[in-house]
Amino acid sequence: MKKFFSLCLTMLFFVALLVGCNSQKTSSSNSSENKQSSSTLDEIKKRGVLIVGSSNDAPFAFIDKDTKEFSGIDAEIIKEIAKRLGIPKVEMKEVKFENLLLELNNKNIDIVTDGMYVKPEREKIASFTHIWYKEGEALVVAKDSPIKGIEDLKDKVVGGQKGTAFLEFAQKLQQEGKIKEVKVFGSQAELLLAVNTNKIDACITDSAVAGYSITKDPSLNLKLVSPYEAQAAGKIAAAVRKEDKDLLDAINKELDKLKEEGFVLNVLKKYGLNEDNVVPVDK
Repeated sequence: MKKFFSLCLTMLFFVALLVGCNSQKTSSSNSSENKQSSSTLDEIKKRGVLIVGSSNDAPFAFIDKDTKEFSGIDAEIIKEIAKRLGIPKVEMKEVKFENLLLELNNKNIDIVTDGMYVKPEREKIASFTHIWYKEGEALVVAKDSPIKGIEDLKDKVVGGQKGTAFLEFAQKLQQEGKIKEVKVFGSQAELLLAVNTNKIDACITDSAVAGYSITKDPSLNLKLVSPYEAQAAGKIAAAVRKEDKDLLDAINKELDKLKEEGFVLNVLKKYGLNEDNVVPVDK
């Protein structure tokens, strides 16, 4: 009888042990599922900070030397989106441009916003938001210049910056007989100064950088020819990880609102760009 009673106690012990183990596994499984169901957007909101990757590149996304604030075209757009998503703070982490998508996929940053062109090879390793704006070359002239487009350059001297695709584009136009002469300059500053002092009639250069330089330097009596359809325009957007669809969708929703409200155009104008750079909401 004692043996039987002892056997029953042993069996009850093992049953209880099995139930406990199963309960622990179920609890562990539920905990794991809860972790998996917690989206990147939820985690960012809980953290209260969106970490943005940028190469500190003006005028796109940079730390202003005077104010120490995260500034620029892309910076102002993502800060407004973050605010509307209930994320109180945006921090920039400086990363070399060529390493931005690598750092994104290593989860060292949440998003890339740095004037990045959407390209097929980049789309293979990251998801891009709706297009924020387009940006390419600009035709820069004196404010009182009669030049209104490429067709007015046949008898004009045009400048380009050494080592840039924009210089190559100007030289191509010269070969086609659309420009009289192309002069090469070592820097953007020298290039703009040459137009400003009438050493050349115009220059072809990066629209965002030129627009920003003109707005920052009141001594430059220059303008970007507008309307002007860039021949080498790239489409700029923000990049997120492939798996972060919730974050992607949330950003796209707010971005479309900002476009419709005119917020994006106002930011572009603030940094020297205009309606030519706007990409409407894709209905």
